[in-house]
Amino acid sequence: MSRTSIIPDGVHAPAGAYSHGVVTHGPGETLYISGQVGVDQSGRSLESFSAQAEQCWRNLVAILKAAGMCSHDLVKVTTFLTRAEDAVELGRIRAPFLDGARPASTLVTVPGLVKPEWLIEVEAIAFKSVSSSVDEAQRACS
Repeated sequence: MSRTSIIPDGVHAPAGAYSHGVVTHGPGETLYISGQVGVDQSGRSLESFSAQAEQCWRNLVAILKAAGMCSHDLVKVTTFLTRAEDAVELGRIRAPFLDGARPASTLVTVPGLVKPEWLIEVEAIAFKSVSSSVDEAQRACS
């Protein structure tokens, strides 16, 4: 099995020793997406929960796209919130990004993230079978 790191244009550079995503190659491709936070391409932390959540999902979708995948390839999403009361708003924000996909999902409330201004972090795993037909993949990702 081989692996490829994913650090797409349009997403801020990793802040440490990690890739935004890692694709493994074998009978299918698995993409492991590192926790995405509300940081824009310039590395600036956004202020409101809504802005941070939208940026997390924009980053996550950009990583999927850079790996040749889309939200319908997500198999697992884990979300960390610092405030439980943001869960309802999160559901409203993430729905359009999922576009009907229903990956396994975990939502955890934590006392804090690495930087105090971060209110949300989202990590994910996606899988795309190499046996999937091009038509099937285009239909799911359109």
